[in-house]
Amino acid sequence: MGPPNKNALTISQDAFDELVKENMEDLGMDPVEALEDAIQTLTLQGVDLSGIVTCVPGEGSTKDNPVIHCLDRLKELESISKDRICGDSVDEMAGLFGKVVELCSIEGSGSAAIAVKNGGVELVCSICSKIPMGSKQVLVSALKTLALFLYDIQSTETFRSSGGPAILASILKSGVESLDILDSGFNVVAAAATGNEILKESFMELKIDELILQVLNRQNTGTVQSLYDAIRVLLTPDDNRVVASQVYGYARRFAKIGIAGALVDSLHGGLASTSLVSASIALKAVAVNDEICKSIAERGGIDTILQCIDVSGEQGNKAVARTCCSLLSKLAGSDSNKSVIIEKGGMNRLIQLSARFCDDPSVLQEVMSIITVLSLRSPNNAARAMEAGAGDLAIQAMLRFPSSQQLQRNSCLMIRNLVVRNPENRTLLLSHGIEKIIRKAKENHETCKDAATDALRDLGLDNYNA
Repeated sequence: MGPPNKNALTISQDAFDELVKENMEDLGMDPVEALEDAIQTLTLQGVDLSGIVTCVPGEGSTKDNPVIHCLDRLKELESISKDRICGDSVDEMAGLFGKVVELCSIEGSGSAAIAVKNGGVELVCSICSKIPMGSKQVLVSALKTLALFLYDIQSTETFRSSGGPAILASILKSGVESLDILDSGFNVVAAAATGNEILKESFMELKIDELILQVLNRQNTGTVQSLYDAIRVLLTPDDNRVVASQVYGYARRFAKIGIAGALVDSLHGGLASTSLVSASIALKAVAVNDEICKSIAERGGIDTILQCIDVSGEQGNKAVARTCCSLLSKLAGSDSNKSVIIEKGGMNRLIQLSARFCDDPSVLQEVMSIITVLSLRSPNNAARAMEAGAGDLAIQAMLRFPSSQQLQRNSCLMIRNLVVRNPENRTLLLSHGIEKIIRKAKENHETCKDAATDALRDLGLDNYNA
């Protein structure tokens, strides 16, 4: 069962059970019929049933649900432990959290929703505040559980009102020597901050950026995969409740204290790093303006990314190729970086990469995106691109993948930049039949319409609107 619709009506467990009971007592339905009727009636009324335990009366009770059973036992252990969890409670809690994680990881089970509906977020936050750092196993299990509970705005708001950000920040700062605690803890940061601008702000107020830098500057941080996910989420404007997100300012703050540079350093391991893709995505999120993009280049970022692109082609690693191309495209937005990329043979290296991945439109469209940026307002770069084979790339890719909308659109955008200031490129492309190919993309894909029209216009065709 997926996350509930935030606009849907809700119902309590007691109210649901009462409705089933009324169906049986007042309407004479048998238990199975009474349950099915209650579910169908409430669903038709638009009531969100996520988190509701639906069982046939007489065949068990809400308390028999394994998730609720685990939560009830955790509550008992917490009440026994009072201010500090210790002794035998620690081992039993670790087992209970492990069971909850197992149940919530079953796709379609709805177990996480049931847990949240029955006070799971508040309970785990409270327990986390009482677990001593020496009890690492139960602490990690509790954090893994909490990350699964934070799946929508209601659950993350409960986390916030339960003091979750401060509790989590304290755990991360105290557990900075433990990779397991860091990994599970930053997973919670990512889950909590997703779609919640207020929680992003809360974490920033708690100086999460300084903690991130501290962890990045340590050895072996490549194993803290969730750290990069947390950076990406904290810098993504994904809360539609706010008019203006503050994440742009957060990215500048990240860069100012040195996180951009530390992320560049984390890329130096190349394909040997298990976190290369995640680190590249995180660095792209930080690179929000020209100054930061230039600082990344000065740190050796472009050299490193081009090397990763080369190796990804040699090893056939599509995920790395796509991600590094996307990052390079972002950095190429800086005019000074365009020159650096060209000077380092970037254009030829990109065309070489496209040849290695000629059967993968997702890589080809990323290559085209970079060439589009590199050629923007630069006749010299457009000429270099054509010499390297960008024109042939566009023609062959568009012919080979006619149904790939994004590739077709990116091809049109690239062609426009290749010809708008280079009349000689227009003649060459038109002689190879590019007009017919672009018109077909325009006809077949609504998303290509504007880009195709612009490309036809800048190719010098009079009937570009046709």
